[in-house]
Amino acid sequence: MTYSLDVIASLSDAGKPGRPNEDRFGFNRTAAFVVDGATGLGDRQYMTEYGSDAAWIADYASRRLAVELTPETAVVDLLRRISTDARTLFDATAGEQPRYAWPLAALAGLRVTEDGLDFFGLGDSVVYLLHDDGRADTFTALPDAFAREQAAARRHVERVGCIGASGAALGDPETLAELRRNRERQNTPEGWVWSLGLVPDAADHLVRHAIPLNGGATALVCSDGLADLVSLYGTYDPAALIQRAATAGLGSLVAELRHLEREVDPDGLKYPRFKQCDDTTAVLVRVEA
Repeated sequence: MTYSLDVIASLSDAGKPGRPNEDRFGFNRTAAFVVDGATGLGDRQYMTEYGSDAAWIADYASRRLAVELTPETAVVDLLRRISTDARTLFDATAGEQPRYAWPLAALAGLRVTEDGLDFFGLGDSVVYLLHDDGRADTFTALPDAFAREQAAARRHVERVGCIGASGAALGDPETLAELRRNRERQNTPEGWVWSLGLVPDAADHLVRHAIPLNGGATALVCSDGLADLVSLYGTYDPAALIQRAATAGLGSLVAELRHLEREVDPDGLKYPRFKQCDDTTAVLVRVEA
């Protein structure tokens, strides 16, 4: 069976004015994806032309994927090459740095191959898919990431009293130390998160799912920022989120998200989180079988 993949709309919005957007998206004839750079935890920035090291790795990976990810490409091998080359570039500029300072990113995407439609992912970005018959699916490489992060954010908010004066939790030394410990374990056997970054072996942990289609489907490929409308705020279920994106546009969803973050719960008391506003990226896709 032959599949077609068409991008309907795309959008990426920085969480905070004046701060670099560390999300990227990309697509080509047979794939669409988002790459969500993880907020840096180092003491300084090294890749100076990109606003932040997280923005650099997201930008580098997304540009490579858009060009090199074809239906014939072995995606695990491609991600391994991207990570190997990124490590070479980072080391040439930064030298030896603590592991918590290494840039990394979450990845989620849809891909048409000769065998059908596939989800692929590392980290906590998400693909929501609504079949034409009304069934809805959620695909992510880390299905328990939201619960884990919200529990940690709740501990921070309860101890500090709010997210933080700057709208982010990194200003608190205790929380920063905990986040750095967790970041050190990423992409190691001792951790629970495998992500796209400077560790080629992370490619071996890429999560993939074949997606059977009976007709067509509409999908939303998004970073965890937009997925918060489902997983954190509970404003939508996956089917309703896709329907809203298709009828009202991605901009309307971002406006709803910013209203919740900045006006309804700016301090994170009702909806605990580490940042008042997160970078938000989405690609709305139509797939036909």
